[in-house]
Amino acid sequence: MKLFVYHTPEQTPTGQAPDCAIAVDVLRATSTIATVLSAGGEAVQVFSDLEQLIAVSETWPAQKRLRAGERGGAKVAGFELGNSPLDCTPELVEGRRLFISTTNGTRALKRIEDSPTVLTAAFINRAAVVNYLVEKQPETVWIVGSGWEGSFSLEDTACAGAIAHGVVEQSHLPPEDVAGNDEVISAIALYSQWQKDLLGLFHHASHGKRLVRLDCHEDLKYCSQTDVLAVLPTQQEPGIFKSKS
Repeated sequence: MKLFVYHTPEQTPTGQAPDCAIAVDVLRATSTIATVLSAGGEAVQVFSDLEQLIAVSETWPAQKRLRAGERGGAKVAGFELGNSPLDCTPELVEGRRLFISTTNGTRALKRIEDSPTVLTAAFINRAAVVNYLVEKQPETVWIVGSGWEGSFSLEDTACAGAIAHGVVEQSHLPPEDVAGNDEVISAIALYSQWQKDLLGLFHHASHGKRLVRLDCHEDLKYCSQTDVLAVLPTQQEPGIFKSKS
């Protein structure tokens, strides 16, 4: 198994697909996806385009759907939810499908949707992702950070490093044996530096600062937790994720 870390979707090789692709958008799309599925949501369907989201969700009974839209960190007008995982309580989401579009995370998922296996990862479900990789041993694995509008995001690369670090620990292999590119080594180093203070890392990150300005302090605290959900969001068909345990 070789791991490759890409800081943004735009950095992934064109015309290629790995055996397993993992999208990371810690703040907050992949944290929200994991939370919804862990809380009993029927599925999460992702869209990069808001109009397409509305059109597809209209084909579902109103009582069986929720629409979540976020642009620039703020909730899209007319949608029930923004992109806060804390709003996704079991009472609200159980048995319902979440139709979601965000600034960055859904774009990353679109880029990798043709891979045979597509997962989503955040710090909160990191262990489930690591366990899957160690058990299944896919030959090539891309861990793709969502970034922010094409730019590097500190928290996404740190999470990629947390996944790679977990694989190294469980497989008892040196990092250079699993690293397919230099970014894997740098991501492990970043995570190792901050693993005991992820909330502090978020406060240094540009998107973390953006969310602080939007009074999303509790979201940062929630998303900084590690290994608290056992859910493994897995693509069942393009853009549609369900829980795999």
